[in-house]
Amino acid sequence: MRQKIRKTLLFISFLLFPVTIWYFSPYLIIQAASEHIMNGSFIVFVMMFVLSMFLGRVWCGWLCPAGGVQECALHINDRPAKQGKRDWIKYVIWIIWMSAIVVTFILGKNHVRIDPFYMTDHGISVSEIYDYVIYYGVLLIIVLPSFIHGRRAACHYICWMAPFMVIGSTVGRWLHLPQLHIEADKAGCISCGKCSKVCPMGLDVKKMVSEGKNSKCTECIQCGACVDECPKKALSYKLVWRHTKPV
Repeated sequence: MRQKIRKTLLFISFLLFPVTIWYFSPYLIIQAASEHIMNGSFIVFVMMFVLSMFLGRVWCGWLCPAGGVQECALHINDRPAKQGKRDWIKYVIWIIWMSAIVVTFILGKNHVRIDPFYMTDHGISVSEIYDYVIYYGVLLIIVLPSFIHGRRAACHYICWMAPFMVIGSTVGRWLHLPQLHIEADKAGCISCGKCSKVCPMGLDVKKMVSEGKNSKCTECIQCGACVDECPKKALSYKLVWRHTKPV
């Protein structure tokens, strides 16, 4: 039931993508910065960072429209995407992009102001015919890596939103904040591998459990698919307080 709810939320989020796409735009935040405007995407990215300090990458697993379309792509290519060094591509993209935002803001003009609906028509992103060219171009950029490389490849390689949540989660650990994790009972694991088979990120969950690393994996999107699939209930959601017992 939990996975049905999760996938339904992802599908609804994808259907709403023409309305919300500008609120995740990596370009529009730069354009707004040149006018000293804190736009919708600026607000959304800040919220992602703050929430990830407590919830990790829950956004990716439950609400992200880009994640929704990529999980649809699993029906075309269900192979786990190769990871390792490729996962660092998104951080290179993110650093270059963030540098561009900062430089543009410094060189920008006008007084600083907040406009959540910047460049939208009554809050709707895709409101003109030519906007669909951009919309379908973005969809292609998101889904093509999944078609070629496998499960949620765009999340692994090029997602500009993921670093906000990875960094936020790391900061949360430094500050000893309560954080949601998927914890494993290593003794209860029978190494059946079902958790790895259902992971939409293509992670080797079985290996991480045996090594005690699953709760610290920055590519985990807290979807809970492994939790629901485990026949021995060796995996579970835990709200972890550092230096105290899980609750």
